[in-house]
Amino acid sequence: MNREQLPLHPEKALALAKQVLLIEAQAVETLAGRLNADFVAALTLIRSAPGRIVVSGMGKSGHIARKIAATLASTGTPAFFVHPGEASHGDLGMITRDDVVIALSYSGESPELQAIVPLIKRKGAKLITMTGNARSSLSREADVRLDASVAREACPLGLAPTASTTAALALGDALAVALLDAHGFSSNDFALSHPGGALGRRLLVHVADVMRTGDALPKVPPGVTLAEALLEISSKGLGMTAIIDANDRLVGVFTDGDLRRVFAKPVDIHTTAIDQVMTANPRTITADKLAVEAVQRMERHQVNGLLVVDERHRLTGALNMHDLLRAGIV
Repeated sequence: MNREQLPLHPEKALALAKQVLLIEAQAVETLAGRLNADFVAALTLIRSAPGRIVVSGMGKSGHIARKIAATLASTGTPAFFVHPGEASHGDLGMITRDDVVIALSYSGESPELQAIVPLIKRKGAKLITMTGNARSSLSREADVRLDASVAREACPLGLAPTASTTAALALGDALAVALLDAHGFSSNDFALSHPGGALGRRLLVHVADVMRTGDALPKVPPGVTLAEALLEISSKGLGMTAIIDANDRLVGVFTDGDLRRVFAKPVDIHTTAIDQVMTANPRTITADKLAVEAVQRMERHQVNGLLVVDERHRLTGALNMHDLLRAGIV
């Protein structure tokens, strides 16, 4: 029947979708309870390998294998994917005796993997298998066997790999995270592996990279009138101005919020000194901090801008939420 002619039954669709999620969640939960010394053995084998981790699989298992290889590589464990079909036509040369191969096949009987396993073993590379059948041909050849079996697939026909691929993906993530911890892999290491995109920006960009300095920095000395301070705020467009002493040390800040509070009562902006209405001991940050920490401080203290000071509390910069938005931090 043409699929476009089938009517959609919302209640049935939602019920089926929930069932799929519950079945897959149960598969992962069961997998967690089944982890044993074999998992530790796999970690030990990977950590002791002088070479890299090669992940391989066919079909849907191949898609999961690609993701596992990518996750390992991005979390400090050098890894790459090799297609088992291509391995038989030259790509096997990418595998050396110093490597560890992780082979994924739910049945454990994938012909493409079976064809290359003897050659992998002949090279001297170690083999970790991730299957749903501990007695399969693939598992029998393994140095370490990881049990990724599930009670049933989430597919109502029991045919499409669903719960089994979810379980394999979760098991691969468990390996990657356990190795990350064992390597002492830090957020700075992660940033070096992800220089592009939002992750890189959040982990690599520092306050010094986005703060305003020099002539763009709003600042006035103590004793100026509120009117003069307002001109400085308007001309610099940061919504605030710093008040600094003769040695550039920060003594206070006056913001748009302070202005609203001041105007709540009668005040003469031409005679009122900024010292009388400024906020002393304002929130600050240093230039060496990550820009994402500036965001966290602004959100925590419910302010839209921060002044940047050095170790002697001298003003060196300023930034607001718009600067962080332009830098892609928020």
